[in-house]
Amino acid sequence: MDEFITIVISRYNYWAYVILMMIGMYAMITKNNLVKKIIGMNIFQTAIILFYISVAAKKGGTIPIISHGHNGGDHAVHAMDFINPLPHVLMLTAIVVSVATLGVALALAIKIYRQYGTLEEDEINAQLRETPQ
Repeated sequence: MDEFITIVISRYNYWAYVILMMIGMYAMITKNNLVKKIIGMNIFQTAIILFYISVAAKKGGTIPIISHGHNGGDHAVHAMDFINPLPHVLMLTAIVVSVATLGVALALAIKIYRQYGTLEEDEINAQLRETPQ
């Protein structure tokens, strides 16, 4: 049991990501205000990005552009000495996509507010039901 508690405590960052993901999911599902849903989506995306960056980190690793043991040094270069930069690069791309998604979602929220005069999902649906098609 002590070993399980030690493992849980040592992985505190993953628990933080799970909590952030659940907060984001809760906001997207339960809130009626569109801006609150958008903020929940952004929190969820941020938690996923932090998770992938955390998984890609390696204790004692270095980046590939730093050379070890050049010119016949004692330290041999092994692939295990390096951190894989691919997850970090992909998450940098995910951050850009996340910011773009946030911008488009907020622009759509402004457009919806101008058309319906509210950002509450229930009120928008009620107006849509009243409108003859």
